[in-house]
Parts: sequence; structure tokens; C-alpha cells
Amino acid sequence: MRIRFLGTAGQAGWPAPQCTCSSCKKAHLERRLPLRVTIDDRFRIRDFGVVGPVPPDYVVTSTADGLRVEAPDGGRLLYARSGPGVLPGAPPADEPPGDSSAYTSASSTTDQQVDMVIVDAARYPEVIGELRRSGVIGVTTAVVAVGGDHRVRSPQEFARRARLWGALVPSDGAEMNCPPSVWPESRPRGPHRTLITGGARSGKSGEAELRLLAEPRVVYAATGPAPEPEVDPEWAERVARHVGRRPWWWRTEQTTDLAPLLRQERGAVLIDCLGTWLTWIMGECGLWEEEPPHDAEERVDAAVRELLEAWRTTSAYVVAVTNEVGSGVVPATRSGRLFQDRLGLLNQWVGAESEEVVLALAGRVVDLE
Repeated sequence: MRIRFLGTAGQAGWPAPQCTCSSCKKAHLERRLPLRVTIDDRFRIRDFGVVGPVPPDYVVTSTADGLRVEAPDGGRLLYARSGPGVLPGAPPADEPPGDSSAYTSASSTTDQQVDMVIVDAARYPEVIGELRRSGVIGVTTAVVAVGGDHRVRSPQEFARRARLWGALVPSDGAEMNCPPSVWPESRPRGPHRTLITGGARSGKSGEAELRLLAEPRVVYAATGPAPEPEVDPEWAERVARHVGRRPWWWRTEQTTDLAPLLRQERGAVLIDCLGTWLTWIMGECGLWEEEPPHDAEERVDAAVRELLEAWRTTSAYVVAVTNEVGSGVVPATRSGRLFQDRLGLLNQWVGAESEEVVLALAGRVVDLE
């Protein structure tokens, strides 16, 4: 089966007509038409429907996960349906996200691996993770990311995200074989460690979550205090917003016991964040007291060493968020200086044992070599 992409953008194209946003301006050098796909130049797929008659030797089926096409040569294509929770087995709409243990795919169609999946990755990249989780996307499946438009800040950013998700980004007019003759793009897999640092509201947590959207299994290690609405409603609301934006199948663990988690997990782990973890460790060891216990420093050092050893030897794909401290300002208090020194050193040590370190700033990320 031969797939031709007559257009690869969202419904309005990229750049969108009469749009003056910065994203559309950046897209002028490589204009993209709204998504249109032809199969062996015999019929067209658009908006989860078929344009024109389907030849009798092709099988086209509308399923829960999208539109499936099987060609006479045996090639199997899925034009994935857009939207979160598209697969059978997703929790009900009123079910709080964060624990997928009770839900599994219930459809016989979703456990059939296909050769190629076309996904609107500008709007719903988490669909890639759902399809990997269900088995529709296997190790030999080509994931094709389409739908780019000014919801993404530039074509270059769209391509960067697709690489993180293990997806190919075709240009208008591109042709691909299904089964593919080009091996799917590789994505980070465990053991792989990424440290994301940045200041408050720099976009570091959003970047960490974005990197793992296409993973089939993610444990979210939240190191901050558990929300208590009756005590601190603002903090509870903040935590609820964080949980609400995560894919439904991610498992959230409210924990500061990071070393055992890193040792036992084999999938993907997101740690948010090392700064709150260190704050808790220092408090547990008594370093915030005016007269700390005589062994407080040694106990903190031991906890840091245990974390570093688990980080160094983990088999998981780990993305950890941390706070960037200092930037030339010396805190006025003893506790502030102590925290700055210890977190700065922890960031250096974790960064030295990481394949990637990136800085988040104003919603942008910079790779640090």
C-alpha cells in the first residue's frame, strides 16, 4: 500500500489564511495544506471518512480507534481518531485521572497491530501513547505525525516534538510505503535520563509532560505535599489542575521515596520535582531547625547518594524536573543559602549522570551540552 500525503496540516492549513501570528509567519517557507491522504492513488481519506468509492479489493472499517484500511498486499493503516480517551477501556468521563489499573482495552480491534498510524499530533499526541498501550502501535509500526498548525509555535518545534514521540513528519507531497520501507523514528527509551531545569513558571513541568505523552506506561512521582483542600484550598486546586492535564492512564504516586521507584520501574517515570524532594529530605533530617541534630548533614548526604545511585543505575526512561537556583543572587537567610548550595550541587550531580539536560525559559527549551 502506498500512502500519498497531499496535505499534512490542520484544517486551516499552515500558515492559516490571513493569520499574522508568529507561528504562521515561520511556516511561510514551507506551506502545508489541510490534511488529505490518498491510498495507492485510488481513493482518498479525509476527516475520518472516505472520499469516493472504495475499490472492492480494499477493506475499510470504522473502529473505536479510527479508520482502518487493509490493502490487497496486506498492508494495514490506521487513520487515528482524534481526542483523548478514544479507545475502549478508557475511564468514564467523571472518573478522576491518575490510576489506570482498573481499565484495559476491551475491543478486539485495539489489540491488532498495524503497519502505520496517522495521528493528529498537534492536538492529541497522547493518542500515540494510548495506541502503544493497547498494542495497536508496535515496535515496527510507523507513527506519522500530521495536523501541524499555529497551535504549535513553529514547524521546527513540531518536528522536535515528533522526534520525542518516535514519529515521522512528512511534508506535503510525500509518499510512504505501508508497511514502511523507512524505519520509524527512534525515541528515548530506558535506560535514559533527562533533567529539566528552570525557574518558576518557566514551562519546565509542561516540557516534562510533553516528552512522555506518547509513552504507554508512565509513573508520575509527585514529591510535593499531598493536597488537603480544607487546609490549603489554593494548593489543592493547583495540584488538581496538574493531575487533570495528564493522560488518564498515567499513574500518580505521591512520594518522596524516589530511589526504590527508580530501581523497580521499567517504563517511564516523571519526577516533579527534585527541589521539593530535597526540601522534604532536609526537613526530615532536621536541617531547617535552628540547631540541627549533629548527624543531620550526614543523613542528607546519604539520601542524596542513594538517589544518585538509583538515578545512575535505573532501567527506566526518566524525566526529572528541578528548580534552577541562584542566578547570581545570594539568599539573605541561612536556610536560603543552605538550600541554594545543596540544590545547586544536586542539580550538577544529577546532570552529570544524565543523557540530556535542558533549560526551560519563557516556555522555550534549550539543550545544554
